Amino acid sequence: MAKRENYNDLYLFMLVAQEGSFTAAAQRLGLAQSGISRAVRELEHRLGVQLLVRTTRKLSLTQAGEQLYQTVESGFTALDSGLATLAHYRNTPSGTVRINASQHLIDKVLLPKLSIFKQRYPDIRLELISESRFVDIIAERFDAGVRLGPEVDNGMVAVRITPDMEMAVVGTPEHFRRYGFPQTPADLAAHPCIAYQFADGNLYQWELLEGNQTITHRPQGQWVFSDSYMEAEAARHGLGLAYVPKELVAQDVAKGRLIRVLKPWSQRLEGSFIYYPHRNVSPALRAVIDTLKL
Repeated sequence: MAKRENYNDLYLFMLVAQEGSFTAAAQRLGLAQSGISRAVRELEHRLGVQLLVRTTRKLSLTQAGEQLYQTVESGFTALDSGLATLAHYRNTPSGTVRINASQHLIDKVLLPKLSIFKQRYPDIRLELISESRFVDIIAERFDAGVRLGPEVDNGMVAVRITPDMEMAVVGTPEHFRRYGFPQTPADLAAHPCIAYQFADGNLYQWELLEGNQTITHRPQGQWVFSDSYMEAEAARHGLGLAYVPKELVAQDVAKGRLIRVLKPWSQRLEGSFIYYPHRNVSPALRAVIDTLKL
């Protein structure tokens, strides 16, 4: 049996058999005819059998040569097929992409846009982890994070994935029957309001616009959450007014389950950005970024 270091000779023998001459095989490979002839002779010597019958006009295979040719051709065809499979892996992104984002953004942005990965990138595993706090994505082994605004640490890249976000003050019809409709931001003081708490324990001061000025309202109420998703759900339960992204409650407002107030004062916030370390962007993460970006 030929040793592994003799596979080149097997390949040369296969080409000679296919081309029918040493000259044609040499021209196909751009090698010297004498070198190919010597390699085949050495192969015959090592195997201890004659593979080719040489005449002045043509080459023909012996019975042993025919058997070896069938074996070698089948083996190199299988090898070529395996290499083609590797090309598929090179051209088709694969691996795991782990992203930190809020529940709201996972539901309304990431999941709808990335659902195409089921067909387009079946070899990519997506881990969408919901946390309301700002995390160190490198220290906590995330490939990327999503947050409002483009301001990120040095060494990070931020790519916009949503338009600017309009905020909305909403409550149930029952709430307004009980407390009335606020006409200006100052009227919010008479209403129980649902609060958003940051990871450091501070409450979000509702930022509203009055002309060109930003005014703030500190929500006073019984309920505090760390996710705008839960704020909207609490508002649906009639627990107070919520100041949340409009898209979270658009269907509720359209169907009359919630009523929007103070629209002229509502603020528009910068949209969401996916951010990630600028180095070592894997093909899988690049596919995610390209799919999400506006």
